[in-house]
Amino acid sequence: MYKLQTFLATGNRRWMVVAGAIVIQFCLGSIYAWSAFTGLLTQPLTQGGQYGFTSQQAAWIFSAGLAVFAVSMIIAGRLQVRLGPRPIAAAGGVVLGTGYILGGLLGDSFWTQFFFIGVIGGAGIGLAYVVPIAVGVKWFPDKKGLISGIAVAGFGFGATLWVKLAVSWFGGLLYTTSFFGLPGVQSVFFLYGIVFLIFVLLGSLVMLNPPQGYLPQGYDPKSPYPESNPNGLSNLEFTTMEMLKKPQFYMLWVMFFSTALAGLMVIYSISLFGIDSLLAADAVRDPGQAAAAAGTAMAWYAIFNGLGRIIWGGISDRTGRKWSLFLMCCFQAFIMLVFFEMGTAVSSLIIAAAIIGFNFGGNFALFPAATADYFGTRNLGTNYGWIFLAYGLAGIAGPQIAGYFRDMAGTGDLAAWSTSFSIAGIACIVAALLSLLLKAPSK
Repeated sequence: MYKLQTFLATGNRRWMVVAGAIVIQFCLGSIYAWSAFTGLLTQPLTQGGQYGFTSQQAAWIFSAGLAVFAVSMIIAGRLQVRLGPRPIAAAGGVVLGTGYILGGLLGDSFWTQFFFIGVIGGAGIGLAYVVPIAVGVKWFPDKKGLISGIAVAGFGFGATLWVKLAVSWFGGLLYTTSFFGLPGVQSVFFLYGIVFLIFVLLGSLVMLNPPQGYLPQGYDPKSPYPESNPNGLSNLEFTTMEMLKKPQFYMLWVMFFSTALAGLMVIYSISLFGIDSLLAADAVRDPGQAAAAAGTAMAWYAIFNGLGRIIWGGISDRTGRKWSLFLMCCFQAFIMLVFFEMGTAVSSLIIAAAIIGFNFGGNFALFPAATADYFGTRNLGTNYGWIFLAYGLAGIAGPQIAGYFRDMAGTGDLAAWSTSFSIAGIACIVAALLSLLLKAPSK
């Protein structure tokens, strides 16, 4: 292990850690491909559907995955301190892959999918997710925002891959595969599980902390910004208990919850909303064309989600985390408030989805970097896990709000979507206002 650490520390080979992070995150991003499955899962049995889930049931599987993902991150943060990052990342790959494989073989009901895909799959994602962030920031203390963004960019880009494979590439695996005679949804779960297991294990091989006392060439930790200090670094290390006593923790937590609420609501509902809205506006000829357009919107959402992680992270290293968070929250609030109107045409639906994805992706660069700025890098794995709980709760609230209003109003009643998106937009306005109050904590 020491030889590998030394190898990584020479020249630019520390970027191998980033490459491994991207491989891992590509697989973990599978949870954002959930909308590709909701159409078949919620198709009524009377119309030839194989599962007949309600919109809220489909949302609960997704929400369970996000909630368990967030809780598991806290556990993973503690374990990687004791056991090291590589075994925790590997364990995440095994758990994630096993969940999807069993979800494929046994997931013929709501409860089996809820358990294997939502609970077990979510636990695997949570175990592996925090490792590339914590390891990457230690290797790149001079580029925390950028590296946090790159390290998790694969999460957003991966969703594009899994969506397109499921619904369109090679004829759409949902419609062309049938391993062991399984229906398309379960067959894809089974195939994805095998892929996740293999590739997360491969990515985990380079998940190693730098040697003791490692600093990049030319980096002075006492003066991370020679000309200014745009991120208000505290240059202090906080334990988790110390962090939980600081108002900055609760401000970041509420901000993350608010902005994640919007992004996760759209991830869950874009397929259902896109079909409802495009058909009602006569923007497409039939439900099949509407579903294809919604799938394209989701793919662009995922692409810009990945780009947003990198670009917002790089911007924040230069302009400061506070102002980057403020701008991101403002942009997201505006687009959520007009998303309902933009859903009436294919082109505007895709543009709106891309902007929402771009802003949502910024969360995953800005919040871990802000956590490191304000509370230090030593306990980042555990501290960020507590911040990330906001994402888990937003993963319940966002999809459930959308699913509730849609079920109450009935398919095709577009007013339900306007209510949901307005709630998310207002939450982002609250987050923008909170960001203006941020400043570095003191001990």
